[in-house]
Amino acid sequence: MQIARAQAMPIQARLEEGSATPVSAASLTKVIGLGARRGQWLVLSAEGEQASAALEAVAEAVESGLGEKVTPFDGGFDGAPQATSAQQSVEPLAADTPHAGVAASPGLAIAPVFVIRPMQFDYPEHANDAEHEISRLNSALEEGAAQLETLVRKAPGGEVADILSMHEEMLDDPELHHAAVDAIREGRSAEAGWWEAIETAAHAQEMLADRLLAERAADLRDVGRRVLGVLCDVTLPEPPDHPYILVMDDIGPSDVARLDTSRVRGLLTVRGGATAHSAILARALGIPAVVGAGQAVMALHNGSMMILDGERGRVTPQPSEDRLQRAEQQLLDLQQREADAWESRFEVAQTRDGHRVEVAANLGNTAHAADAVERGAEAVGLLRTEFLFMAHASAPDLATQIGEYRQAIDALDGRPLVARTLDVGGDKPLPYWPVPQEDNPFLGLRGIRLALTQPEVLETQLRALLMAGKDSPLRIMLPMVKDIAEFRAVKIIYDRLLQEIPASQRATDVQLGVMIEIPSSALLAPSLAAEADFFLGRHQRPDPVHPGYRPRPPGTLCPSRWFCTPRCCV
Repeated sequence: MQIARAQAMPIQARLEEGSATPVSAASLTKVIGLGARRGQWLVLSAEGEQASAALEAVAEAVESGLGEKVTPFDGGFDGAPQATSAQQSVEPLAADTPHAGVAASPGLAIAPVFVIRPMQFDYPEHANDAEHEISRLNSALEEGAAQLETLVRKAPGGEVADILSMHEEMLDDPELHHAAVDAIREGRSAEAGWWEAIETAAHAQEMLADRLLAERAADLRDVGRRVLGVLCDVTLPEPPDHPYILVMDDIGPSDVARLDTSRVRGLLTVRGGATAHSAILARALGIPAVVGAGQAVMALHNGSMMILDGERGRVTPQPSEDRLQRAEQQLLDLQQREADAWESRFEVAQTRDGHRVEVAANLGNTAHAADAVERGAEAVGLLRTEFLFMAHASAPDLATQIGEYRQAIDALDGRPLVARTLDVGGDKPLPYWPVPQEDNPFLGLRGIRLALTQPEVLETQLRALLMAGKDSPLRIMLPMVKDIAEFRAVKIIYDRLLQEIPASQRATDVQLGVMIEIPSSALLAPSLAAEADFFLGRHQRPDPVHPGYRPRPPGTLCPSRWFCTPRCCV
């Protein structure tokens, strides 16, 4: 503080991530109020002729420990992603010994490994011509966006396309661009400025308390490496032309999108978690995956045999002949069970004592409805319509929504569809529908409460669902309903639309229900049951003509473990 006060002009300080409001570096209480922790970056600023010298003096004092004996911190920003393989001393995995990781995608894989080392990006930290560097960055961003557009078109599944589309949005993020440009104008090269912006944003994401959101930092770095690759003209090595288990430090969604699923038998990573986008995509593509296995996996030799168990989350490098034979037999048994299940997928599902069990699919993408039917689904138990809204820069219009919902309804070919109305907020914010910060956003302004703040958006969605559901059984379910007043508010719009839209142009086999997912709706179940057509609990789907139903008091639980309403048990 004394050094800051001794300067000829005021010195300001702020945290690199967090609040952008600077405080006086000469004020002890203000600096303490920043709440800076070990490993976080401070940004110092000043104005005036001697500003550079003043900032250097304060920065030198901070780095020296401010008069205290401290251990230097070697973390923080790196100029680029660092190599983590041969350049570091890593104890290799023991041969023929199972090694634990995190189970990310079920399945068993037996194949030689193909290790992709982290890409090396060599570039200067500083540059003199800021305008030239900004131009290089803009060109690289355009090339990165073009690459992602190509990957989206070729994406093998809906989840892949959705996540890659999100990567396109990240590339178009003005905050990232502004941060990189600001760093370039301060003398950094295009590469250094861009990676600093990516690392700042990724680090802030990792600091979030919600683990699911924190793991999205991997997506930011995936986007960052793509642009660095363009700037440095670095490309990934070509994989072998035989089946293999892919080993990487971390696999970004764009890496997964490029996979040749006919050759990739499994995925193994140093880092990552079971809820990361790479794990979600691996499950969507049916590729066994183990993540978070530790640095030692990077010491594996290309071509060495491995057994990867995505169900148990473990890998066995260089297995013995006996272990290999057992695993191969296990894989054959698994493949046979899958073949038997595929052959019987259209048979009626029932328990050994004759209880009928309906098999329904939960969808986040209407394009997957046809695949669900092909795999034996008798209905869609939950269509998460919010993913349609999340895929657009603004609320999709009536025609867009009708087209999307109709895709699923046509694929179901008369099978029932339960569509959940827009459920955003909490962990699923919409950039074009901001909500105020809350202490508990998961039970705050979200679901039907948020939708009722813009009833015109809700009305458009209800109209689209009713028109798309023509000649098909349709169940519309309202999320996060807390009391009867919210249900009635939606019912007014719903009933009016039933009167406005001619019966020949809309669904006639249609019901309006409630998802029981918060305490108040469970406690008020008898009141809600008197007016709702059905209830939906977690992992349950309503069916008013399901065999075996018997009339029961409203709001009670059927033997089939479904909540009843006066109109469901008939």
